Amino acid sequence: MSTHSLGAEQAKNRQGLHSTTLVLGGARSGKSRFAESRVTAHPTPWVYVATGRAFDTEMQERIAHHQRSRAKGWLTVEEPFAVPEALRLHSTTPLLLDCLTLWLTNLLLEEYDIAAATQQLIHALASRQAPTFLVGNEVGLGIVPENALARRFRDEAGLMHQKLAAEVGRVVFIAAGLPLVLKGERRL
Repeated sequence: MSTHSLGAEQAKNRQGLHSTTLVLGGARSGKSRFAESRVTAHPTPWVYVATGRAFDTEMQERIAHHQRSRAKGWLTVEEPFAVPEALRLHSTTPLLLDCLTLWLTNLLLEEYDIAAATQQLIHALASRQAPTFLVGNEVGLGIVPENALARRFRDEAGLMHQKLAAEVGRVVFIAAGLPLVLKGERRL
């Protein structure tokens, strides 16, 4: 294989990463609303990969609120673990993954290898052929958590976000409902 065709092949293999946007922010900052508005700017159908699990009434209510607020045209895929497979399965459809940090929680609680799962996610993103929006909670801006699991969660979330931010085409931080582009095209 020539150097030129090798370079073209590598660029093709990263195409999905360039069309991926990582949307970070705090709780109730407007991350999901922002990402949904970007996905729905594309023609239907749209895929919503939901990673949250309803362990209690409050979480059930949050999930129901998110479902009610979505426009018509969404296909919802509830997937707490096999997120890379869900991205591959719907590789030609605009997709929103909400949220990375709930996925991380699920993986931590079941003692998955987080670094390996993150690499699998990056590989799945690279193979996508449609715009992808990843929502995650930025949890590292507050105080140091008092227990070991919470500290590990904070650290793993920060590492995952850093790895993804280095690979994807655009990163947007949301605060008070306002987007701040950290990487990629500035025009929203």
